[in-house]
Amino acid sequence: MKLQPDRSDAQIISAHGDGWVAVNGERIAHSVIVVSDGRRIAWSPTSADTLAPEHFAELGGLAVEVIVFGSGRRLRFPPASCQRVLSGLGVGVETMDTPAACRTYNILAQEGRSVAAALVVETR
Repeated sequence: MKLQPDRSDAQIISAHGDGWVAVNGERIAHSVIVVSDGRRIAWSPTSADTLAPEHFAELGGLAVEVIVFGSGRRLRFPPASCQRVLSGLGVGVETMDTPAACRTYNILAQEGRSVAAALVVETR
């Protein structure tokens, strides 16, 4: 699915498909953290089943208003141990499937919000 942004200086998730996302037109075939301030960070989970508290601890230092967590092809909530890491830091996180997370991130980033998308890109 092709996604077209309005005008914005934030990096945008320009497309997504099975096993990949494209950020500003660059195709990425692994899990990734995309931050509206321009940071792009490789992220190690390969599926929602591999999530651990240390993955969410990485998100705690991003200094953003909200984190949009994309759980993969389908909606899967992270384990409570992962959620506790961020709630203990006072960081808000919204969980959805990765395609919905891409769309939501784009909307918030284009509004000028300080947002990050933590996207699980499932590899087969």
